[in-house]
Amino acid sequence: MSALKTNGARTTTPQAAVPTPMYKAQTPSDRGAGWILFATAMFVIAAALNLIWGIAAVSSSHFFVAGARYVISDLNTWGWVVMAFGALEGVAALSIWRGGQFGRWFGIVVAAVAAVVAMVTIPAYPFWSLTLIALYVLVIYGLAAYGGRPELMT
Repeated sequence: MSALKTNGARTTTPQAAVPTPMYKAQTPSDRGAGWILFATAMFVIAAALNLIWGIAAVSSSHFFVAGARYVISDLNTWGWVVMAFGALEGVAALSIWRGGQFGRWFGIVVAAVAAVVAMVTIPAYPFWSLTLIALYVLVIYGLAAYGGRPELMT
């Protein structure tokens, strides 16, 4: 409170009202919510891209290089495998969003397998594969550190 002098007498002026902040303070249950949202968003995007890639591979699209050789099977088989993995990533996203330990561990396993698959494709797509590996490592970190039930995280 500030004081003003008027004719030798001290009078006080009311203090201005303190504005309320535009943001809410984080509570322990909010901790790590951004990482969980990040992991879920990455799985949704990866699932959509894998489904599109798989459909393009199965439908003999001209998107892929003609006459490419694969170590195991052919492009059609890999299209089905990638579509199935895209569906797994979609289930992982839903499971993470729902919360709980199953979603956390299922997401970690799916992200770990996806990182290994990205490592296998380094010779074909080095920069893209390294980017995917980095993103999946971040997803694994987010789920491992903050993926449990919020009320259990203190």
